[in-house]
Amino acid sequence: MITIAKEHKVNEQIRVRQIRLIGAEGEQVGIIDTRDALSMAREKGLDLVMVSPQAVPPVCRLLDYGRFRYEQQQNEKENRKRARAQEVKAIKFRVKIDDHDFDTKTGHVRRFLEEGHKVKVTIMFRGRERTHPELGERILHRVAETLADIGAPEGMPSMMGMDMNMIMAPKVSAVPRRPTEPNESGVAINA
Repeated sequence: MITIAKEHKVNEQIRVRQIRLIGAEGEQVGIIDTRDALSMAREKGLDLVMVSPQAVPPVCRLLDYGRFRYEQQQNEKENRKRARAQEVKAIKFRVKIDDHDFDTKTGHVRRFLEEGHKVKVTIMFRGRERTHPELGERILHRVAETLADIGAPEGMPSMMGMDMNMIMAPKVSAVPRRPTEPNESGVAINA
């Protein structure tokens, strides 16, 4: 016998006398004996799957269990992909940064924010530069002001060892939405 996921009881695994049955098209069949429901499932070439074991009587549904599991796995995969979409990018600045370098690195931060990522902006201090944290703080404030149209700092700059960090988060209105596509009736829907 094929091993079945433990979250659902399927076919002969269902050990109750009566169930509330939902048909293959989602219609309510009613409360019937489990044996009758199993024979209905076999006639239609489907599986009897317990979808709500806590209900009295338990709710079962006629469906193709293999296809149902496949769709669940695809949904889980898509959810994991969405959860991973926003990662924290990092850009490092020096205290003695030139204007052109500042513009270039700020451009990178802008691109990351436009893509919807958070950005950790780090100021690296060397030797005695550490005795002047206000210089690093000034650069971080300049970055925040330059990118105020698209992002905002999540908090105040903080020192960690020889580095000063600040997290920039994209503004909700600045994050681009997915393009809309027209459906069969010509009405635009989100893709």
